[in-house]
Amino acid sequence: MENWTVLVTQGIPDAGIQLLEQSGFRILSTSSDPGSGNISLRKSIASADAVLSLLTDTLDSKVINSARHLKIIANYAVGFNNIDIATCTRRGIAVTNTPGVLTEATADMAMALLLAVAKRVLEADAYIRKGLFRGWDPTLFLGADLNGRTLGIIGAGRIGKAVARRAFGFELRILYTDRKKVAEIENDFNATRVDLEDLLRRSDFVTLHVPLHETTHHLIDARRLSMMKPGAFLINTSRGPVVDEQALLESLKKKHLRGAGMDVYEMEPELTPGLTDLPNTVLLPHIASSTVATRNKMARMAAENIIAMSRNLRPPNLVNPEIFNRV
Repeated sequence: MENWTVLVTQGIPDAGIQLLEQSGFRILSTSSDPGSGNISLRKSIASADAVLSLLTDTLDSKVINSARHLKIIANYAVGFNNIDIATCTRRGIAVTNTPGVLTEATADMAMALLLAVAKRVLEADAYIRKGLFRGWDPTLFLGADLNGRTLGIIGAGRIGKAVARRAFGFELRILYTDRKKVAEIENDFNATRVDLEDLLRRSDFVTLHVPLHETTHHLIDARRLSMMKPGAFLINTSRGPVVDEQALLESLKKKHLRGAGMDVYEMEPELTPGLTDLPNTVLLPHIASSTVATRNKMARMAAENIIAMSRNLRPPNLVNPEIFNRV
């Protein structure tokens, strides 16, 4: 651990920085902004023993191979599609993430989006702020019921199960699709496992909780959007490219889908032109895990992964365990 240099690519909560400093690390930062080129990052990483990165940092092979002493990349996120895992593994560089800690906050946000778009909360809020409210009206901002409706959960991992727990309290029927049967979600919340296309056809609300990789890119495309029930709602708190955003825009404009709630975007931070013009959307700036407690826990977890690696211990949240399996 002596003389380790840790590159912290962007600002994170002090809880993580303090933990690294208490462990005796030298902290470096980079001037690169989210979405900018990687020139500054490549320069800064050259002398780093460890990197604490964010999902908005692109750590491709060029950046990784610019590092002479790199031993670990601790991603401040559950996802790690921003990192070239294969290159790291070839070089014996550990990659870690922060799973589990943001489960409850993200599940809360998925339900918040579902409720907001179904009940037309933002439309009604804007209406009253414009001074248009003239009193109770039996046809004003008619929304959608949840009780007795069907929620389709795509991906029954930690967050998918947490959403099911919340949905069960709203007396929603629950369908789910996953690579394997998940007994917990079936036994505790009376959920039924179905294939993806069956789920899309039967669900009034569809919520996405899958990682981003080759098989989930544009998982929800124009063809699958057309399979969804007319008047259904789509919620995405997973990764933007899981949804073909242009196809979603067209479906919303044609009113095949009644609404969408989104926290992530295909070309983030850019949005497909026209999406913000639609009143039947609730659009958030990637804040599903944005609570003080959650973000502090993520910072500490990323720091703890680096500390473990510096002590020649297996980091607790290792993404590429094969680097520790070599003879």
